Amino acid sequence: MGFLNNLFFWLSVIPFIPFFLVYFIVIRKGNSRKQAIELAMDVTTFFLIFSVSALFNITFQSKFGFYLILLLLLIGAGLIGSAQNRWKGRVNGKRLVRAVWRLGFVGLSAGYLLFTFFGLLTYIIKVT
Repeated sequence: MGFLNNLFFWLSVIPFIPFFLVYFIVIRKGNSRKQAIELAMDVTTFFLIFSVSALFNITFQSKFGFYLILLLLLIGAGLIGSAQNRWKGRVNGKRLVRAVWRLGFVGLSAGYLLFTFFGLLTYIIKVT
């Protein structure tokens, strides 16, 4: 159990490792580049949720980061679901979840880079 705990910790701290790991495994199995990128994005989003929430909590001395990310994902699902309902007259759950999850990847990747840069900058300022 300790190994799995450490593995989850490192994959969450450095979320681009699971992205490249999944990407190269899927490419190696003979799937297309597009399928490899999509699956890598889907897996990495899970780790980005925990990583960005931890970075948010550290940056703002809060315990609300995880809940904020879940709230934003739910708001995104509501907005996309509402748009689907207006355009098509019904909500396609599979497409809704996929859209929210992939948009979450983009937003969480930006948040990861932003909070990492901000954290390093504050650390450098404190040390000097």
